[in-house]
Amino acid sequence: MTEKKFVRVSDVMTPEVKTIGRVASVAEAIEVIRSAKVASLVVERNDESDEFGVLTIRDIAREVVATDRAAERTSVYEIMTKPVLTVAAEMNIKYAVRLLVRYSLSRALVVDHERNPVGIVTLRDMVLGYEDS
Repeated sequence: MTEKKFVRVSDVMTPEVKTIGRVASVAEAIEVIRSAKVASLVVERNDESDEFGVLTIRDIAREVVATDRAAERTSVYEIMTKPVLTVAAEMNIKYAVRLLVRYSLSRALVVDHERNPVGIVTLRDMVLGYEDS
């Protein structure tokens, strides 16, 4: 009998977390997204008792572009998703996939033991990193 390989979230995540302040404008967020070549930004917390948010291309498309709002006058906090689903870096990807699918999400913030962001993981990352042993 062969042993199944245990793939952790940290094995397949994107380790660089791009962040933005909650009072930044959507126009500023678009510039960060464009220059970093990412599809989402983590929105910083106010303090340790606050939760992280996430701003995605989809949020910008739905809340700004489709409604013809001015990106320069719309703040990130007005359209971000908060709280964001977090998963532990050491979690088995099959359980992380179940969480994302259950809540119809495409990505999660990866955190360490102190809840500090260490990466972003998407369903795509996990499906392509899955090894059925």
